Amino acid sequence: MDFWRTLVGKLWLTISGLVACVLLTLGLFLLPYIDTNFTNSDAIKRLFTYVSIIGFTMTTFFALFLLTKITQPMQQLIQATDAIRKGKYNTRVALHTSDEIGQLASAFNHMAEELERNIQSLQLEKEQMASVLRSMGDAVITFDKQGNMILHNPLGEMIMDSWHKTGWEHGGQEDDDTDTATAVSRVPEPLYPLFERVIRERQEESSNIHVKQQVWAVNMTPLYSANDVHGTVSVLRNVTEEVRTEKMLRDFVANASHEIRTPLQMIQGYSEALLDGMASSKEESDELVQVIYEESLRMSRLVQDLLDLSRMEAGHMDMSFGEMKLNELVERMDRKFSVRAKERDLKLEAGCQPTPLLIEADTDRLEQVFTNLLDNAFRHTPAGGQVTVQAVLKDEQVKVTFTDTGAGIPQEDLPHIFERFYKADKARVRGESGGTGLGLAIVRNIVEAHHGTIHADSEVGKGTTFTLLLPIRHTNRV
Repeated sequence: MDFWRTLVGKLWLTISGLVACVLLTLGLFLLPYIDTNFTNSDAIKRLFTYVSIIGFTMTTFFALFLLTKITQPMQQLIQATDAIRKGKYNTRVALHTSDEIGQLASAFNHMAEELERNIQSLQLEKEQMASVLRSMGDAVITFDKQGNMILHNPLGEMIMDSWHKTGWEHGGQEDDDTDTATAVSRVPEPLYPLFERVIRERQEESSNIHVKQQVWAVNMTPLYSANDVHGTVSVLRNVTEEVRTEKMLRDFVANASHEIRTPLQMIQGYSEALLDGMASSKEESDELVQVIYEESLRMSRLVQDLLDLSRMEAGHMDMSFGEMKLNELVERMDRKFSVRAKERDLKLEAGCQPTPLLIEADTDRLEQVFTNLLDNAFRHTPAGGQVTVQAVLKDEQVKVTFTDTGAGIPQEDLPHIFERFYKADKARVRGESGGTGLGLAIVRNIVEAHHGTIHADSEVGKGTTFTLLLPIRHTNRV
């Protein structure tokens, strides 16, 4: 810093100017008087000159003294303050005096220590908050009052990026020249109505929004600053599975109650007919009893299937794994359904080439799978049709196909046929077998318990093919 701009420089110039003024004034008034009244005027002039020199020297010494005691410590304080301004919070002033400058330096150091401690605490809290946000299973996104994103966790950023790729921008109010970075940091359209309502009503709002076949539970809370809302914080949770499970539970209860209520009503109706003596002959009485018996068997099968399915889905399925020759199971199914095929005028073909040996399989459960699939094929194939079962070995897996020439399944129903109580033909009446609507759901669980897969291919009017892929060996048993 320029010395003449410092306090000491200005003070030295002031004092020097005062001394010069005094000496000039004295010179103007005293020098003529000295020349006329004193014989040794040269000595007096020299004395006057020495006094002037001494006065200027003392002034300069005083200025240097002030420079050492005041200006230099102040310069240290200024430099330390500038260092703290730049973020060097560990800066301290090394001044140990008992005067006012020392007290100022001590107060400055104390202030710097407190500031550094507060900054460290704030930084620690910020890191903790960032860690909490990163570890949260829910998405957290904070917007300011204008709808700009100011804070988010990784899941929130992923959701914003994903929604932005769909072409959504808040309220459709973005200009055409808005860049991508700005657009992706704005409130997306699915959240915008909720955002506007929270800002306007200044209270917390919750809602479920549907985005790309997913359901998100959103809780949005206003952020206050001096009694004014300056933004919102949104917590988003993917509740697609919960909503789907809840819907499945409602559908399951409704379908189960419907399926059970129907045989119960028939049993009740025919029982009342017997009690009221409506059967006029033994043949009619036997017919009513036979209907009651068949409906009771049907309800028993339904209850048993429900229990089996519940145990399977809860992971409590009893499985007895061991070696099994698949060709023996295919031959047994051929013998079991051959009589029924003749009765319905159907052609049944079964083949298993080559003969695969399953190292880990539950024979009884796989027989249940084969029985259910063949039973479905027989019930939906008209007279004169054909049902084919074929098993082949393919890449350490056994591929088993069940093909029929029945009515087929519409393409929109194929993804749902393994759900409980789902019927592709909504107008289908119950056939002689009295299907419970749970067979394919049980089949899927048994196949998955063997670490296999099952899927269906169908074309309306041409038939359906169910394909099973079963591993010859699996290490993780269920």
